Amino acid sequence: MRPQSAKAKGRLLQQKVKAAIIEKFDLKSDDVRSTSMGAPGEDIQLSSYARLRFPYSVECKSYARIGVYNWYYQALDNANGHTPLLVIKQNNSDPLAVMLWSDFLNLQRQATADVSR
Repeated sequence: MRPQSAKAKGRLLQQKVKAAIIEKFDLKSDDVRSTSMGAPGEDIQLSSYARLRFPYSVECKSYARIGVYNWYYQALDNANGHTPLLVIKQNNSDPLAVMLWSDFLNLQRQATADVSR
C-alpha cells in the first residue's frame, strides 16, 4: 500500500472516531478535533468539556495487521495522565477499543455504582 493510501485509511478512522464521540456524548464539533496525520500526541483532541464527558486519550490505527501492544504503549506515552484508549481496525473488520483490563473494570464499576441489589 502506498503511504498516501495508508494515511487516508488512518485519517478516515480518526474521522469516524471523532464523529462517534460527538454523537454519543452530545458534544459540539468544536469540542472534538482529529489531528493531522503524523502530528505528535493524541489523534483525537478534546476540549476541557469533552474531556469531562469522555475521559480518554485516543490513538487510532488502521492496518491490515495489528501490532496491538506496541500501539497501546504509544497511546500510553501520549496519554498525559488520562486513561489511554487505543482504537484499532483491521481490513474488513469493525473498529475495536483497547484499554487496560484494570481501567475497564474501574470504568464498569463507575457505570454500575448506582445499581442496587
